[in-house]
Amino acid sequence: LAFCRGRVVRVPKGPLIRVVGTEVVIPCNVTDYDGPSEQNFDWEFSQETDFVRIVSTWDSTFTSEEYQKRVRHGDIKLRRSSNDAVELVIRNIQPTDQGRYKCSTPSTDATVQGNYDAEVQVKVISDGLSVSGSKARSSMSLRLSEGDSFKLRCSAITTSPEHTHLHVTWQIKSGSTWQDILSLTHEGKFQPGSGYEERYRDGDIRLDTGANDTYRLSVSQASSVDGGVYRCLVSEWVRGADSSWQKIQEKSVDIASVAIQQTDVVISTSNVSVTERDSLDLTCNITTDRSGIFQAEVTWYFSASPDDTLSDAQVLLSMDHDSVVSDSTLISLSHVDKNSYRLLVRDVDVEDSGYYFCQAAVWVPLHNGSWHRVVERTSAPVSVVVTALEPDYEVFLNASKTPKFSDDPTELNCRITNLQDTEANIRFTVSWYYRQRLRSDDVVTEELLAMMDADWTLMLGDRSRARTQNGEIIFFKKAADTFSLRIQWTSESDRGDYFCVISAWSRHRNNSWVKSKDVTSASVNIFWATQDYTLTVEAVKLKPFFVAGHTFEMTCKVSSKNIKTPRYSVLITAEKPLTDQSNPNGTTRIISLNQDSVVRLEDWTDQTRVDGVVLEKVQENEFRYRMYQTQISDAGLYRCVVTAWSPGGGGMWREAVNGLSNPIQIDFQTSGPVFNVSVHSDNPTIYQGELADLLCIVTTEGMAFEPDDMSFDVSWFAVRSFALDREPVLLASLDRKGIVTQSRRNGSSDLSLERISPLEFRLRVHGCEDHDFGNHYCIVTPWVRSATGVWQREPDIKAKPIFLSVKMDVLNAFKYPLLIGIGLATVIGLLSCLIGYCSSRWCCKKEVQETRRERRRLMSMEMD
Repeated sequence: LAFCRGRVVRVPKGPLIRVVGTEVVIPCNVTDYDGPSEQNFDWEFSQETDFVRIVSTWDSTFTSEEYQKRVRHGDIKLRRSSNDAVELVIRNIQPTDQGRYKCSTPSTDATVQGNYDAEVQVKVISDGLSVSGSKARSSMSLRLSEGDSFKLRCSAITTSPEHTHLHVTWQIKSGSTWQDILSLTHEGKFQPGSGYEERYRDGDIRLDTGANDTYRLSVSQASSVDGGVYRCLVSEWVRGADSSWQKIQEKSVDIASVAIQQTDVVISTSNVSVTERDSLDLTCNITTDRSGIFQAEVTWYFSASPDDTLSDAQVLLSMDHDSVVSDSTLISLSHVDKNSYRLLVRDVDVEDSGYYFCQAAVWVPLHNGSWHRVVERTSAPVSVVVTALEPDYEVFLNASKTPKFSDDPTELNCRITNLQDTEANIRFTVSWYYRQRLRSDDVVTEELLAMMDADWTLMLGDRSRARTQNGEIIFFKKAADTFSLRIQWTSESDRGDYFCVISAWSRHRNNSWVKSKDVTSASVNIFWATQDYTLTVEAVKLKPFFVAGHTFEMTCKVSSKNIKTPRYSVLITAEKPLTDQSNPNGTTRIISLNQDSVVRLEDWTDQTRVDGVVLEKVQENEFRYRMYQTQISDAGLYRCVVTAWSPGGGGMWREAVNGLSNPIQIDFQTSGPVFNVSVHSDNPTIYQGELADLLCIVTTEGMAFEPDDMSFDVSWFAVRSFALDREPVLLASLDRKGIVTQSRRNGSSDLSLERISPLEFRLRVHGCEDHDFGNHYCIVTPWVRSATGVWQREPDIKAKPIFLSVKMDVLNAFKYPLLIGIGLATVIGLLSCLIGYCSSRWCCKKEVQETRRERRRLMSMEMD
């Protein structure tokens, strides 16, 4: 393919047939060329033998004198469509432009290969296409009603000397753009426009051909979208040399302007408000300009929302075009006059409130005696409000029991009074509300305690749900007209305003209950005088000075006022420096003692010092905290958080007030050594299967210690990436007692971790694999023995990572497979030669004894 490659210049296959006076576009492109991506083109023209230069993309002096005026005026120009393609545009082509056009490309190739020009024949024919509309003036403007039918005619004929085909399209212009309705293509196919496919399939829109080259558009059941200006668009097509269709010209003529008179459907009555048990009267009016015979079909709908569609609405009653009304008990539909239809709903109910609208369809008779629906309209909805017959009553709320102290009972009674004209289908329910009373002017919304629905099912609010389930709050009906609320043990949070709401419910025709009225009582305030709780907590450090390894001891003394028989729960917290990585938030909960003297370790996670902290109750209001064998990491501020509890109702403890003690500081003034850690490897780049050595080296600065007074916990980690953007993976760890722990591995490589000197630890990776690459580092935790013989833990130190690269030994990987392959090939070749030699020597040998052949027509069997 490389040897056959060469420049190719292409133009359309001729001849190109064009109509005089139209615009001609001749494309030309070049492929498989060398040099710059943007190519230049020269166009020449010839009627006989010599070519005349027309225009060029790169030489402004290329144009011959006879074409300079047309090129300068823009009648002939080049239009570049891409780097390797241009189009020659000739406007208002004339018979003198008929001839051969040649497109040439100057060479930019290293070698001359392919063709550098191409020619195409252009034939100019006369304009023989004529398009006209109807000659009758009455057809230029039509006023129709919805559902009518109309026809439009267009005449198109061509006298072209060539064998051309016509493409006829009917279009409508209702705005600023033309839209296709129906086309008869140059290939003899009918093609409906966008939005007219279904009407074409139903036969409402047709295109028929008649005598004298006429094309008739027939539209049945016209609607509002059919109004506008209609035109007939005719284009002439010819089949080119490559069997493709080419449009050579196009003409159009406006046929008619059509106006569609719409049919309106309205409800004469505006928004209606009626009283329950009365009758609802609505009238549907049809407004139309039809003077002929027609019948209307009316359907009434009901909807709860004005935005509901017909499919969501409920059908109330309907009357077809034969005046047959559907059956209904409480609803009637009557024909008042020719265009009015009355809907009457007797004995309306509250649930009849909503939106009513009617849908009307106009039917006209056909010549065969059948009826045809021409238009359908839906009215705007009318809002109907049915006012319920409300019962007349009042509500009175009083407190039969009020608390004088905390945990005393409270009972409220909500009573219905002055009840008049109560029907048998009325029932009452109650809702209880609470509103907190504030000293400021802030507005506080009420909170729902409980409410009843129509079937007297009690629904609890968030505030009272838990206490009601525990039996602390009771809702009950004391009498037929009295509802009660009882709080068994009233607390300070229950102080505030209480009120009730009595709801009246009415039974409807479908036996459902609908709320008709709400009456709210005056509020009752529940309040008793109390003194605010006070709680004071003081922390004291028993030993003014101590060193690391000694016992830290502090006491918390509590005093309270206005709390009845209090009990205390104590929590010890520590505020560590921000450098403590184990607790980045700063505050740690260590140990707690609840009001029942149950001790619990909170965030104390040091397994080696599980029994290292103790919290005990010394007296009723005094607590002591001890921390044994303190470490340097225990430095910080220690506080006592105390909560006072008082006995509540039902034998439960109730939280009264909280207190925080002053801080006690633990600070160790030491000048111990400073530890540094680094990772080193003599060969960080290794091959697969080799041994990798990594050293974790610890150095000290400052105060010198004996090796026996120092110990280290060492952990090795690996990050399997180049940029440290993944989670580290624990490889192995060595504690200060010499116990090695390895993590689970998936590959075949193995690890070993050992201490080779007091300050050096070596990690070995045996039989390295691909997944052993990555950044490796160690974390060291120093332990130092103090003068008192207590081991102190120093902060963790992280070394800077070193990258371990694992490569593959290509020679060793392919050495044995190649040797085995060569050996097997040699053995198989020798074996094949041996088998062939033995077969030819002993197996395939045959002795033939020559005999004298006689000169006869029959030969011997050996020859055969």
